[in-house]
Amino acid sequence: MSESQAHPLVIGHRGAPGYRPEHSEASYRLAFELGADAVEPDVVVTRDGVLVVRHENEISGTTDVASHKEFKGRRTTKVVDGVRMTGWFTEDFTWAELRTLRCVERLKRVRADNRAYDGQEPMLRLRDVLRIVDDESARGGRALGVVLEVKHADYFRSIGFDIAALIQDELATTGWADRPERLTIECFELGVLVRLRQAGVRASYVFLAERSGAPADEVAHARESGGRANTYEWYRSDAGLDYLRSRVDGISVDKGSLIRTNAIGLAAGPEDLVARAHARGLLVFTWTLRPENRYLNLRYHSSLSGAEWGDWQSEFALVLSSGVDGIFVDHPDLGVAAREAESVAG
Repeated sequence: MSESQAHPLVIGHRGAPGYRPEHSEASYRLAFELGADAVEPDVVVTRDGVLVVRHENEISGTTDVASHKEFKGRRTTKVVDGVRMTGWFTEDFTWAELRTLRCVERLKRVRADNRAYDGQEPMLRLRDVLRIVDDESARGGRALGVVLEVKHADYFRSIGFDIAALIQDELATTGWADRPERLTIECFELGVLVRLRQAGVRASYVFLAERSGAPADEVAHARESGGRANTYEWYRSDAGLDYLRSRVDGISVDKGSLIRTNAIGLAAGPEDLVARAHARGLLVFTWTLRPENRYLNLRYHSSLSGAEWGDWQSEFALVLSSGVDGIFVDHPDLGVAAREAESVAG
């Protein structure tokens, strides 16, 4: 992260999906219009080795693939990172086929208004997103960033795709290999981050940690070797942070990991994770700050309606008070507003 950038970074989570279907061109461009410092594309692979941006490699929830009769026979069931799922998967399509699909709103009940944009825009490749960032940087006169999330690295390796090598080639082709100050690479699997760093890919590296469970690559290795995988909880411990400090530049956690709660689950203050990570020289990012009641701590609910906005200002302020270095938001304008409010309060 450049010293000239605002703190904390406001990162458009898949663009600005609070207002447009995620991973669409409109979503990414709107994120920067609303003040985001960076955007986060999730990267998966096609059958012909093209890097495309989707929340998951299973695409029935984010595209209109189910309505394409020509692809009816591609529907199948797979186990990805230990989870059994049925649908349509990017690795079963060429890019030429995927580009015929159109984006749709994923959170259909919570963000019903976004469904007005269903079917309007095609899927994007990683290189398309990088081009958009270049365009918006030139338009706005500021160096915008990319937080590239590598999805399902070990799964793709198991079916013959080296996603690390594909990313390295894509960054070189697009010129982003020469912009380390604007590029962050993150993953829920540590192994692919280490491989990319060892391959000489210059970027900031951030390890993603869920609230529970363990990294898929470590689970697979433990299964093969008869050992035990480190859990995400362990990685958030002092010992885990000590282990990470020589391997990555930061850790990214769900916002619940930064919120201390009382006996009945109500927010009661910030946790000390950021302070412990900073003491070891690690950045801390968090995801995902959203205004709807469904995603807020119960203390900040405004009604029983999950889609209605609650007291997001108070929850965002609590998260920012932890000293976090970057926030992933679905509504970049709200992230910017919360940052400005914290600055005034400070």
